[in-house]
Order: sequence, then structure tokens, then C-alpha cells
Amino acid sequence: MSRLIINSRLPGMSAGSFRKLLLATACIIPLFQAMSAAAQVPAPSYTFSIPAQPLSSALVRFSSVTGIDVLFNGTLPAGARTQGLSGSASPEEALGRLLARSGLSWRFQGANTVVLTDSAATSAAASSGSATELAPIILTSETAWGPVDGFVATRSATGTKTDTPLIETPQSISVITRDQMDVQGVNSLNSALRYTPGASGDLYGTDNRGLGVQLRGMGTGNSGLFYRDGLQLKDSNFAMFNAIESYGAERYEVLRGPASVLYGQATPGGLVNYVSKRPTEEALREVEIVGGSFEHYEGRFDFGGPVGNDDTLFYRMTGVVRESSTQIDFVDDDRLFLAPAITFKPDEDTKLTVLGQYQRDRSGWAMQYLPASGTVSGNLFGKIPNSRFVGEPAFDEYNNTLGSVGYEFEHHFNDAWQIRQNARYVWLTHEEQGVFGGGLQADGRTYDRYADGGSTNLQGATIDTQIIGEFDTGELAHTLLAGIDFKRHYYRDYASSGDVDPLDIFDPVYGSPIGAMAPYRNTETVQSQLGIYGQDQIKLDRWTLTLGGRYDWAWGTARDAVESDNNVNMKDDAFTGRAGLVYLTDSGLAPYVSYTESFNPITQAGFEPETGRQYEVGIKYQPPGSNSFMTVSAFDLARQNVVSHSGPGGATISQTGEITSRGIELEGVASLDSGLDVRLAYTYLDTEVTKETNGDSGAGTSDVGKTPFGVARHRVSLWADYELQNGPLEGLTIGGGVRYVGKTWGDDANTFKVPGYVLADAALSYKKDNTTLSLNVSNIFDKDYVASCFADGFGCFYGEGRRITASVRVTW
Repeated sequence: MSRLIINSRLPGMSAGSFRKLLLATACIIPLFQAMSAAAQVPAPSYTFSIPAQPLSSALVRFSSVTGIDVLFNGTLPAGARTQGLSGSASPEEALGRLLARSGLSWRFQGANTVVLTDSAATSAAASSGSATELAPIILTSETAWGPVDGFVATRSATGTKTDTPLIETPQSISVITRDQMDVQGVNSLNSALRYTPGASGDLYGTDNRGLGVQLRGMGTGNSGLFYRDGLQLKDSNFAMFNAIESYGAERYEVLRGPASVLYGQATPGGLVNYVSKRPTEEALREVEIVGGSFEHYEGRFDFGGPVGNDDTLFYRMTGVVRESSTQIDFVDDDRLFLAPAITFKPDEDTKLTVLGQYQRDRSGWAMQYLPASGTVSGNLFGKIPNSRFVGEPAFDEYNNTLGSVGYEFEHHFNDAWQIRQNARYVWLTHEEQGVFGGGLQADGRTYDRYADGGSTNLQGATIDTQIIGEFDTGELAHTLLAGIDFKRHYYRDYASSGDVDPLDIFDPVYGSPIGAMAPYRNTETVQSQLGIYGQDQIKLDRWTLTLGGRYDWAWGTARDAVESDNNVNMKDDAFTGRAGLVYLTDSGLAPYVSYTESFNPITQAGFEPETGRQYEVGIKYQPPGSNSFMTVSAFDLARQNVVSHSGPGGATISQTGEITSRGIELEGVASLDSGLDVRLAYTYLDTEVTKETNGDSGAGTSDVGKTPFGVARHRVSLWADYELQNGPLEGLTIGGGVRYVGKTWGDDANTFKVPGYVLADAALSYKKDNTTLSLNVSNIFDKDYVASCFADGFGCFYGEGRRITASVRVTW
């Protein structure tokens, strides 16, 4: 909570060469013209860009721009709205226009405090001779990077790189808040996405690496879809960052559809942005003990606040220690996570936040490659249990150690212009070895296996510099963003394979020797990207037009000491664009339309860059006076030059001509004063291969018209929880949810189907004073189900069975 003193002041030439010049000119000329004008003439007033909206949120914006506290007694009149304010105005003029016809009056109480009063109540009090004493009311000012009270976020920077209301962003974005994660017992990216439309984290069932993310029917694999605080966490061929500890997140934000115009190399299905917990200006102390299924024991802590008595220096330290097994026999899931952060804020115009992270995972292969016979279909010998381990207990391991350090810097030159710079250095060391299924023999129970091992050493750096300006040109209000970013990643991947004896999959006996491990990859890869981008969010009355463009230069090398045919010299460049239009109505409805593109170069010999484009139309709805938000969208998404992995261990790599995905998504979320939280999601997908696969796969068969494996046509989920507001059980919360996933194809040739499934979850918690007791159960009825298959002989993955967790959290 904070009184509204944020003062954040929101905010003969080839065709290719011509487009580069046009983009640079569009970014730079208006930038320097406006900055020159601002530098020459001191602004006598503030620049506002407040659309028609509820009065309470408009006053939050007013306070953010001016730094003036707004105090009032009681609550604002029900349904109070303002027609908005755009352009330059003094604080007095701004208040007069925002409060017009509201029945409220105002007066300054000191230079930086405004007191609001109800005119009618004041007149009545005056006539009766009584006086009304005003008490300060603390208003919560949500920012795109801060905490959210409840399930309903209203702002995000993921879709625009500016602190923008979601209702003004012409693209689908879902926000999973900290409060939602706490209520639902979220413990991974996979579980965070369960109630989100257009997204799935369970493509590979019990996989604990975050590999199985699918967005709008597009599998993402280890393709760099995961971002932390707006900066990409680039993967190697074998290791990724998707499994960063969810307790360290303030929110997950899921942007669906291409986003290269802001982020450069990106997959067309979308991205997931992990927003870190940041230092707090008020003291925060939280300790939690968690225990549950699969011998799960975990301790968590979260501390923050001012450093001593200093009002310019703030800190946050978040940590997790976990020792746990998993649903799969012989597979652990142990973790140590630490995330220190510190903010230096010498004045209201300058802020520097340093964010660090260390995570050490010691686990095994939670995803097991199983045959369709005995999982999806019947087998003479029965059903393979969902805990079956087909590896070797003394051999299998999957270990990651990763860390990062970075900063976020911002400085406001004046009320209109600011500069931001975000940077991060990351490193990751990875070691893996395992025995995996390779196919079921004709007897129906002897399972062929192979051994595979490898390692990764990764280092990377990213820096993104932005200038943001808010200014008017005539009747148009602009939020101009101009930026340049650079990223460079180095990684070394080593892989080897060996022979191992088959296993009786129905009565396994472990201890088979592992044959000599022969290397088949020893690759050093360097990837770099430089991008320049510009965006203008233009407002005219109720209309908001977003235009953006970007040019990227990407280059890199890969050198394989084992197979020289894998050597690559990659050099690509591309322009990507975006356009979106939103219309804001008094009723809270906001229809929108948008077009956007993506570009993703591939470091693989003979492969072209992946590209994507998307058309999207939809309606967003934010009812006045209600803490709720709804989005309905329809989209047409195409992905060209798709890279796919098949065969044991994903060793066969091919490039598909094109996959298209058309669909409809619905999302509704509400946190009501009555204590009720609701989240509803529905997804319809029509995804198919629309251009022929090239000859790299060697299959020689056509996939045109087929649906990629693991894509469900229908997904539905509903979550609701209710907290008792009074009585002897005040503080008791009861909640539950239902998830439905339709049937999917079990391979890209569409030769067999994986059945759909329905799962139920439940939550129970009780809060008394500073202590909260919680119980969460996912998959209440312990349903056995297969999350997906990519091949019938060895490519099926069980989903997670019933998981029960209980926790005690103390805050002070």
C-alpha cells in the first residue's frame, strides 16, 4: 500500500535499406524535436493522458503524474466516472475537469495534498453546525511491475514495454497474480498456466523443466519463450530457464501471439514473462513451511523493506529450500533458490534496482518416455502405472545450477520524458544423463532402451535501453517509445549415447550396465542480436492506436567437434511490424483489432529463420465499479519454417513449411468485495500443417492438413474461491476448480488419438491475524491420464496424479 506519492510520470537505395532508414527516422526525429522543445521551455503544467474511466482509477493516475496526495473520507460515489483528461493542465485545472459533475469538491491542504469532500454532505453538515473530520484514505496504485490485490490485474508492460492499462493493449494478455498463485498452490510454471486460455504447460505431463509449454497451438520447446522482467532468457539445445522458482514471482504474464516488434527473436505463439518480486518501501516479513505428497518438504521466506532508517534504500530477499521426491519412482526434485534485490531511490525522478538470483536443482527425469500400449490403449499384460520409471536409478540424473545479476534503471528528465535501461548477465551449468524408452517389442512387454548423457555451459548478457515520452501534437496524445537492445549468448553443448539392455516394463528389474558412451555432439555456439525499435501509442478521444516497427540483425556461429556437417555460420536480418486499434466506451467495453509479426533465426545448418504473423480481433470488458476483467478474442496465426524434433530424444530435426492456428479464446477474472474470486477460461483451436514438410525428416509422407501432436481443439477451466467476511469462521477460504482438456492426436501423422480428460482441484485456507493455514489438492480424484503422445512406440507422457500440499505461513 502507498499513499499516492508515486510520481512515476506514466507515461538509389534498396527496399531493405529504405525501411531501416524509415524506422530510424520515425524513432529519432519526433524524439529530439519534442525533447528540444521541452528543454527550451520549462513546462508550466503537467501532461495528462487519462481516458474516460472510473473516477477512482483516474485519481490514481492524477496522483501518479503530479505527486499530489489525494485524501477523501469514506468511499467515492458509486459508479462515479470521469470523461477523462488529455493534454497539458495545471493541477487545479485537471481536478476541475476530472471531478466535473461528480458531486465532489476539492481543496488544497498544503502544497502536495488535496482533500476531496462530498458537496451535498458538506452543505448538510454546515447547516447542522457539525463538522466532518477527514481521515486519509490509502489508495493502491497498481503498476505494471508491482503486486496486485486479488486476481485482477489492470496494467502490464509485457505487451507494450510501457506501463499501460490492459484494456488499452490491442493483444491478448493474461496475468497470473501472486494472490492467485498463493490460493491455488502454484509451485511451477506448469501449474501456473492451468487456468489460462490459449496456454498449456503440461504437454509433457510430469516434466519438471518447463519444457512442455504450448501457446495458441504452437509448441515452444526450448525456443526462448521465457522472459524475466522483460529480458529474454535464452536456452541452449539441452538446457533452459523455464523452471525458475515460482515463489520468486510477483506475477506471470502470458502474451499470446507474435511479439518480435518489441523483443526481437521470439516464437509466434507468444511468450511468458516472469515478473520478479521487488524491494518494498514498507517492512515485509514472511516465513512458510510446506509439506505434502511425494515426501515433499519445503521452507520459504520473503523479507523486504527499508534498509535501516534510510528512506532511499530498500531491499528484498526471497528464498526456498526444498527436498522432495516425485510421482515417478527414483526421481527427486530438490531445490535451493535465493533472490536478493535492492533499490536505490535518491529522489522521485531516479531509481536503480539491482536484481540477483541463484538456483540449484538436483533432480531426475520426471518425464518418462512410455509406449501407447499400456497407457493410451490396452495391453494384454495390463496398464503401466503412472509412476513407472524406465531408466536406471544409479545412472539417471538431471542437474541445473543457474544464476543471474542485473539492474533496472530509470530517470525522469521532466514530466514528459524519461529514460530506462535494463540489463542482465546470466550463467547456467547443466549435467544430465538418463536411460530412455526406445520402443515396445512384439511381445508387448519388453521395452527397448538407450542411454544418453550431456552437459551445457551457458553465459549470456542482454541490455535494453529505452526513451519514453508523453506529449501532445494538437488533439493527439502520444506515448512514444524508442529503444535499442543487444544480446549475446555463448553455450557449449556436449552429448553422448550408449547401449543398455531392454526392460520388462510391467515387472522392471534395474541394474543393467551402461555401454560405452560415444559422443555425437560437441558444439560451441555464439548467438548475437542487435535491434532498434519504435512504438507510438496515439490517443484521440476514445481511440487508441498503437503502431510499432523494429529492425533486427542476428548473427552467430556453431562449431561441432564431432560432426562438421553441423557447423553453421548464421547471419540474418528482418523487419517486423505491429498495428493495433482500441476503442474505449463509457460502459467499459473496448473492441480492438491488431496485426503483428515475429522473427526467430535458427542456428541449424541449412535452416531458414522461423517467421510468424497474426491477425486478432476481440473485445475487452472492464465493468465500471467492479474489480473484474474479461477478454474475448479471435485470431489467425501462421508460423513459417517451423523446426520440429522427433524420434528418440528428439534427435531427428526437420523444418515444416507452415503451421496455421485459428481460434477463439475467452477469459474472465473477478475479485469481488464479497470475498469471491473467479477465473474462467475457454480455448478453441483449429491448428493444422498448411504447407508441406521439407525432405529433412526423411519420412516422404505429406503432413498437409494434419494437426500437430498434443493440440487439443477444446480446453475449458473454471476456478472459484470464497472467503468468509464475518462470523466465527471469518478468514476461512474455500475454493475449487475444474479443468477439461479435449482429445489430441498422438503423432504428427494423426494415426491415433489420446483421450481427453477432466480434472478437479480444491483449496482450503484459514487466516487468523498473521497466520495462514492452507491445504491444496490438485487432481482430487487421482485420475490416471496421458497428457500427450508424439509417437506410439515410445512417446507418451503421463500427467500428474493427485498432489496434496499443506502449509503454514506467518507474516509480521
